[in-house]
Amino acid sequence: MSDLVRNIIRFFLIVFLQVYVLNVMPHLHQLITPYIYFLFILWLPFYIKKGWVLILGFLLGMSIDYYTMTPGLHAAASVLVAFLRPIVINLFAPKDATELSYKEPSPKAMGWTAYLLYALILSFCHNAYLLLLEWISFGSFIHFLMKIIITTAISMLMIVIAELIFPRKLKFRSNTA
Repeated sequence: MSDLVRNIIRFFLIVFLQVYVLNVMPHLHQLITPYIYFLFILWLPFYIKKGWVLILGFLLGMSIDYYTMTPGLHAAASVLVAFLRPIVINLFAPKDATELSYKEPSPKAMGWTAYLLYALILSFCHNAYLLLLEWISFGSFIHFLMKIIITTAISMLMIVIAELIFPRKLKFRSNTA
């Protein structure tokens, strides 16, 4: 299956999971809001240009905004993650060119520690920005901080579970096309 088809299917499955499972599920507590849709941006191949990652992040966020009726909140947070993604990848990707021979970020390609830090930083940025935009309307600062920490922890738990349940068969990049 080509990368384009795989990412289109992944896009629709992640939007479906977020909208029809996680957003409908009764919340355990007022501080817990499970967000995992930005995992699509985290799993995009390394070779996609920054501009396309930003466009895909915007489309992903607008798709979630359409179903949740939040005008631009998720789009803004998704574009932030798409913008920060190459910076964070450059921080945590292996520096040896032979080690960075996989097509997309994963625990196998980056190592578990680097991948978890990559996912944690982008998850925290996504949740902090999204919840900041929500908090501007209402809420106390302590409630805001607690919600960021708990939402990021839940998102990270779900990312690790997704990586363990759905391991991706990664192919090596090569110069032979």
